[in-house]
Amino acid sequence: MELQTIWFFLWGLLWAVFFMTDGFDFGIGTLYPFITKNNEEKRILINAMGPLWDGNEVWLITAGGVTFAAFPTVYAVMFSSLYSALMLILFALILRGVSFEFRGKIDSPGWRQAWDACIFAGSFAPALLFGVAFANIFKGLPIDQNGIYQGTLFTLLNPYGLLGGLLFLMLFLVHGALWLAIKTEGDLHERAANTANKMWWILLIVAVVFLISSWFETKLYDNFIASPLLFAFPLLNVLALLGIKFFLREKAYFKAWFSSSLTIVLCTFFGVIGLFPNMFPSNIDPANSLTAFNSSSSPLTLKIMLGVVIVFIPIVIAYQVWAYHLFKGKVTKKDLAYEEAY
Repeated sequence: MELQTIWFFLWGLLWAVFFMTDGFDFGIGTLYPFITKNNEEKRILINAMGPLWDGNEVWLITAGGVTFAAFPTVYAVMFSSLYSALMLILFALILRGVSFEFRGKIDSPGWRQAWDACIFAGSFAPALLFGVAFANIFKGLPIDQNGIYQGTLFTLLNPYGLLGGLLFLMLFLVHGALWLAIKTEGDLHERAANTANKMWWILLIVAVVFLISSWFETKLYDNFIASPLLFAFPLLNVLALLGIKFFLREKAYFKAWFSSSLTIVLCTFFGVIGLFPNMFPSNIDPANSLTAFNSSSSPLTLKIMLGVVIVFIPIVIAYQVWAYHLFKGKVTKKDLAYEEAY
């Protein structure tokens, strides 16, 4: 039971790190057509995330791999019940990655505009759909006793699911705008900082509405009420969210981005803690729910995997820290002249 609990929270942590790292990429890609004025600024945005976006998506692969290896039943039900949503996300991610590479291959405004639209769609769709998917998991899915999903893609597009999608989108928009404020200079920097300031207010409203809706639509608060000390997590989440605004006012953009990162991680863990031990709760019958205990791999598999994680996750973290340090400077017009630039 201890192994299943450890892996449940490791599963949640990997998703949280993915949202934290790739979240600013989704935010930048969604802001891309609105915050830029010319091709030069668009190239600056792409190069602000260019050296990092593919490394950030390693965490998505890791989270998916852990789901497959540690909780194979959850993986099977996830990719059958959420198949349409997950395939849309996959195609959007592929489209986005291809767009970065192909956009500058032909010197044609029409060619660039087509790939610009793909960058936006490939960023907006995952940001929204990840939120829709997780909100529906929090709410509970129509899963029968055989683990078969009794619904369609449109079942997921319920008001609470769409509210979750909007929450994720706003989190990522603020996160992306803050990253741009760190990585750019001049007028583009000012626009990014102003965008983060304005979006923060919308994020605050959406977050409050989501928390209130979660009380009525989900059972996420049950674990917190049973163990009041757990309320420290949502309290820290509120402080991190307020910290974004405080550091923005102080023009401390990296601290604001770090506070945004903490907000995303704690927001994810609010849901993870509220779900425990459920991973895929059923709203048809609670007995049909998939939990960390009835859907896990054997104890031997979990032990071996834990050893692998202890060895390799620090290596991945060290690589990413090195990559972020290597590309920590601002992206300037001069950088666009390099052959390696997008």
